Amino acid sequence: MDTEQKETQDFQPLTPREIVVRLDKYVIGQKNAKRSVAIALRNRWRRQRVAEDLRDEIAPKNIIMIGPTGVGKTEIARRLSKLAQSPFLKIEASKFTEVGYVGRDVESMVRDLTEIAINMVRAAETEKVQAKARELAEERMLDLLLPPVRRETPFKEAEEESPDPPPPPPLTELRPASHPQEYSPTREKLRQRLRAGKMDDRLVEVESAQRGLPMVEIFSSAGMEEMDINLKEMFNNLLPKKTKRRKVKVPEGLKILAEEEAQKLIDMDKVTGLAIERVEQAGIIFLDEIDKIAGRESTQGPDVSREGVQRDLLPIVEGTTVTTRYGMVKTDHILFIAAGAFHVSKPSDLIPELQGRFPIRVELDALTKEDFIRILTEPQNALSKQYTALLATEGIQLSFTPDAIGEIAEIATLVNQRTENIGARRLHTILERMLDEISFDAPDRPEKNIQVDARYVREKLSDIIKDEDLSRYIL
Repeated sequence: MDTEQKETQDFQPLTPREIVVRLDKYVIGQKNAKRSVAIALRNRWRRQRVAEDLRDEIAPKNIIMIGPTGVGKTEIARRLSKLAQSPFLKIEASKFTEVGYVGRDVESMVRDLTEIAINMVRAAETEKVQAKARELAEERMLDLLLPPVRRETPFKEAEEESPDPPPPPPLTELRPASHPQEYSPTREKLRQRLRAGKMDDRLVEVESAQRGLPMVEIFSSAGMEEMDINLKEMFNNLLPKKTKRRKVKVPEGLKILAEEEAQKLIDMDKVTGLAIERVEQAGIIFLDEIDKIAGRESTQGPDVSREGVQRDLLPIVEGTTVTTRYGMVKTDHILFIAAGAFHVSKPSDLIPELQGRFPIRVELDALTKEDFIRILTEPQNALSKQYTALLATEGIQLSFTPDAIGEIAEIATLVNQRTENIGARRLHTILERMLDEISFDAPDRPEKNIQVDARYVREKLSDIIKDEDLSRYIL
């Protein structure tokens, strides 16, 4: 059994119910979408526990989330990245262009995911060697504070009797500070003072390695950014290492030295192998705004490459091998979660082959007044809590009455119905407009306790709501 599988079996991820509970803290409603992504996440762990001969046959069940803008699709992705505990990349499908056009090619998402995995594994390995790195950094710091003693090598006078040519003049050599007993007490006293923080204000000169990279920028068609990486690596190996001396305080110097020592202790070949395996077995890519590439092929204009991007996406989602700077990465078992508003286009506008690679479809519901009330009060990052915390920095005690929350939700629902439905994002525009005067006068305001009620909300927003043309531009 390989190392990655051992780690996966030893580690117990969140259950689907626990994932939904965590998502509930930040995303209101959308029960079906939360259940689907929770099951997909759990299935990543389940697959690792299946017998090896069947494990390779279990393909990920890719998901496509369909719903209007502002209902929580992107927020689910953001929160999911923190719960995934595996390489997770969120990227907009509209960034990509068809091969042959200037822009990013779809394979770059796999390279980005691999880079994320490398950083994850490197951070985990660094954590394991942190204690040893701190010890070595402490020894180097003691050498800077109390340099090793230089002494001349003794030579016997018997050289006159030797027929050999006379030896070279006496050499100056470094005597390790820990070797002679007479210097050990001084070093240990200094170590105690260092650990007690009594040396924190002292400046030391630290030499850190730096590599100067040439300014190489490549502007070319898609698929060429890998050449940029390879050129930088080539110049990196050709150019000599540069060292930079800096005078820093002891705590910062210890941190710099500990980082250098940790890098020396880490086996990067092991890190690369683990990271690639983690990408292949547990990687997740969230493709946002997939509806922006769902238009059928047009013969002219800026949308000419939409269907081409879909064709390029197809082998990545289906399973192929992508070349990265760390080696070959297979995409057969990477989970893809796509999301789109599909205001103009429909999921059926995607090419049939790509539709077939996303077998699970989840529709997200439009938000109601009751949802807006919950969004304003329940989540840990609720908008009412955000504005209260922001104004508290100016000494303002801002509070919202229940009828004020209800009035804001009612206005948001009304404006969404009259104009474009932008979901919960409407709350941002309404609150910002409503609290504009308070935010501006907060530093000079004598009255520090402010209670926002329904009457205040109506006073600030009634004129704008009555004028439908004005509300289109302001709210």
